[in-house]
Amino acid sequence: MIPKIEKASSEEIKSFQEEKLKLLLNYLNKHSAFYKRMFNEHEININEINTLEDLTTIPTTSKDDLQQYNDDFICVPKKEIIDYVTTSGTLGEPVTFALTDNDLKRLAYNEAISFACAGVSEDDTIQLMTTIDRRFMAGLAYFLGARELGAGIIRVGNGIPELQWDSILKFKPTYIIVVPSFLLKLIEYAQQNNIDINESGIKGAICIGESLRNEDFSLNLLASKIKNTWDIELYSTYASTEMNTAFTECEQQQGGHHHPELIIIEILNDQDKPVQEGETGELTITSLGVEAMPLLRFKTGDVVRAHTDTCLCGRNTVRLSPVLGRKKQMIKYKGTTLYPPAMHNVLNHFNNINSYVIEIYQNDIGTDEILLKISAPQPTDTLLQEIKDHFRAKLRVLPKIEFHDKSVIQKLQFPKLSRKPMMVIDKRK
Repeated sequence: MIPKIEKASSEEIKSFQEEKLKLLLNYLNKHSAFYKRMFNEHEININEINTLEDLTTIPTTSKDDLQQYNDDFICVPKKEIIDYVTTSGTLGEPVTFALTDNDLKRLAYNEAISFACAGVSEDDTIQLMTTIDRRFMAGLAYFLGARELGAGIIRVGNGIPELQWDSILKFKPTYIIVVPSFLLKLIEYAQQNNIDINESGIKGAICIGESLRNEDFSLNLLASKIKNTWDIELYSTYASTEMNTAFTECEQQQGGHHHPELIIIEILNDQDKPVQEGETGELTITSLGVEAMPLLRFKTGDVVRAHTDTCLCGRNTVRLSPVLGRKKQMIKYKGTTLYPPAMHNVLNHFNNINSYVIEIYQNDIGTDEILLKISAPQPTDTLLQEIKDHFRAKLRVLPKIEFHDKSVIQKLQFPKLSRKPMMVIDKRK
């Protein structure tokens, strides 16, 4: 199930997207209060925007814009809104996203072709280990995508290893959708209860929320730990509520594939200009085919690298690297630039760490500080020293480290109304 456009030449894909862009600009100019105002204020003649390169003449949009002018982004009457989802905002209050019936159909299509990209077919059954409620787009997208593809789905929700294994053993799913660190808890439960995980029938895990790979697409420590015990395929998928679109790995596992019929992507530098080929930058997206809240040049905050060579799977689309960091989570610590994923990789080296959170804050003189709050079954001085030594060896700097009870860490990871674990708490202004 590879859409025809994804096997087209790069020139054909570009031409296709430029036609879609013209339709979008006219739609926004007619229906979006926010973008209509932007076009007027910046004297932008949308009829002069004919190529993807012309996008650079339009200002970018940020999450702050979404929060301050949330309703101005809505392009349809309220009676046409079928579903509401929310995502965390940069200024405190969550941002609301509205979806029409056609938006839900688009979401289903996106997830169906993403599942197919990872090898899932109508003959498979998927166990969903994320919530489908709490105004969470991803869980709904997975359910709709499975139905669009024709695959079966088991809606278990997040957490509770015992219930997950009961469902696996009873219903025999072939794929699971899961936050990868939870796979370690499933492995631990199976070992404690004499369950042979490699006879469970699970072929693969579609992993969300945490990275599986290093920048060269090799398995990182978290993924290696899983694979060393459980012989299943691990597929990364990257998405966000704002994008309404996913980038999922194919069987080659060399980056998340771009769906050009659904989204235009740019990789921008700090001056909002396209980076040179092969350089890292901030992923900036323009959504195609969205009715209720389409976005134009929206800066995701995620730092990635684009890979443009043809994939061995036959797709000719751009592939995205693992997210190397979030723009707003960049840390300047003791003269070194760090992103949280580098610290995740160091901490995942230790089997005797239960859970952790990374707190980032500013000290009295305005420079960045890092505090690691860690839960371990046996929080000894020896373990503390091993963690310190590993940080010095891998990152050349040493954050502050505190041991805490597991219940304390869990409360930090899952604050009120949380739908997924919060591993990084950024307290900087």
